[in-house]
Amino acid sequence: MSRRIMWINPVGTSAYDEPIGAALREEALPDTRIDVVSLHDVSPNHLEYNAYEMVVAGPTMGAIRWGEQQGYDAAVIGCFYDPFLRGAREISGSMAVTAPAEACMHIASTLGERVSILVGRSKWIPEMHENVEKYGFGDRFAGFRVLRMTVNEFQADPACTEDRILTEARKAVEEDGADVIVLGCTIEFGFYRKVQEELGVPVIDAIVAPLRYAEFLADLDLRHGWRTSRALGYERPAHEELDQFVPVIEPVISRDPRD
Repeated sequence: MSRRIMWINPVGTSAYDEPIGAALREEALPDTRIDVVSLHDVSPNHLEYNAYEMVVAGPTMGAIRWGEQQGYDAAVIGCFYDPFLRGAREISGSMAVTAPAEACMHIASTLGERVSILVGRSKWIPEMHENVEKYGFGDRFAGFRVLRMTVNEFQADPACTEDRILTEARKAVEEDGADVIVLGCTIEFGFYRKVQEELGVPVIDAIVAPLRYAEFLADLDLRHGWRTSRALGYERPAHEELDQFVPVIEPVISRDPRD
């Protein structure tokens, strides 16, 4: 059973579209097809500040509407803050929507007892901690470890990034009592296998986990008809209002070359 996934990089640069797409396709199920998209006509090239999230909110919602119309089975909003996830689900139709923190925490909590998240900067912690509590994992949380790196530094020197991840992950295990590590930024991709081999505990990658979760959610609908409920908080807006307030916006697209 094939499934089509749209990965949204909710920023105004396509610099990461191709490398993230290649990394995702290496990890995906054989019959999953993944298109990676980014946003037109917005300035932020990262979302380290909540103010920048506000700038990209409208274009991200427009991309969600575009994805629904294109017939994707699931979408991932590719930022560990999980921006706009509730709003995206309101307007996603039959398309499932998830985001990295939600997916990582759900998966991590089934693999161990105590979860630590590795973040780039202390600035990120308050908003990410809100999500840990909102998703109901506060009592399973061992804490944050800070790598002292910005988003745009993670892929600039992979050897340095890997060393910092390994150092802080080891401290999380040995000092904080964590038995599962979560890499708390999507641009920390490409490091999890070596780190978990070194430490002997699961290391959850922030692009692989939401990919797996999106495949899972897509299959729940395709096989069982289980999809986002519209009975309460995810009630869909009236069509006329939706067209007026949330126009469809075609994003910048890096298509799966296997199509």
